[in-house]
Amino acid sequence: MTHRSDSVGLVLARPARMLGHEPFFGELIAGIEERLSAEGRSLLLHIVPDHTAEIAAYRRWAEGSMVDAVTVVNVVTDDPRLPVLVELGVPAVVVGGPPAGLGFTNVWIDDAQAMRDAVGFLVGLGHADIARVSGPHELAHTRSRSTAFLEECARSGVESTIVEGDYTDESGKRATRALLGRRGAPTAIIYDNDVMAAAGLGVAAEMGVPVPAKLSLMAWDDSALCRLASPALSSMTLDVHAMGMQVADCVLNMLAGGPVTAHMAPLPRLSARGSTARAPQAVAAGTVSADTVD
Repeated sequence: MTHRSDSVGLVLARPARMLGHEPFFGELIAGIEERLSAEGRSLLLHIVPDHTAEIAAYRRWAEGSMVDAVTVVNVVTDDPRLPVLVELGVPAVVVGGPPAGLGFTNVWIDDAQAMRDAVGFLVGLGHADIARVSGPHELAHTRSRSTAFLEECARSGVESTIVEGDYTDESGKRATRALLGRRGAPTAIIYDNDVMAAAGLGVAAEMGVPVPAKLSLMAWDDSALCRLASPALSSMTLDVHAMGMQVADCVLNMLAGGPVTAHMAPLPRLSARGSTARAPQAVAAGTVSADTVD
């Protein structure tokens, strides 16, 4: 790959329709493009249905010298894409993955600590039965969050439940209906993205479960969707646009001959808003005092 194309490739293996209503990738792409364009480079975006098609795209790009590097997202366990990129000699920066030993420059998030912070906040509000609506289980960051969720709930002596979703509003609705329809429903639910959380808020209203009086809801990543909801959704807030710029900086540094390095993105911070409050039993007992803040 000696020919310079001034393009960086990003393949998203996901339904194209999701880009229209999922803020995360829109913000990530905007951050990457902003930094690359300032250096006279552009982002080549390709949307495919699965990893097999993604790998095929990498092979086409390598054969035609269409990109100088690629950015890989949504790392899975034993990811099949990474050895192919090594085989092709395509420089790559990975979004996610472990803090060391990946073999590629990557930008990783301490999802485990963020989840511990989220659970700790809800436990501090007196919630003793907490559920989580996760993303797909095969994603590395989903597994990291799920492990931390279960461990932190066990450490705090509270009940825990995980229902798997796929980031869409429909999966958020299904998971929330299942959780609220069972005997002994949770008093708090943590969602793996803002779309599922907003959908869950709508289901709670349909089922007559007041938020936050009877049920606290927390989103992940944060976006205007969370802030415009009624009540506004509490969230673990990540500056996705800034992370996109950080990813682009890593790409530019790699293309300039920089070393393979793991970079930590800023830790998601808790933004407590109107969708979280003291657990009903804690309010009745008068034993927990915690206020929501923006």
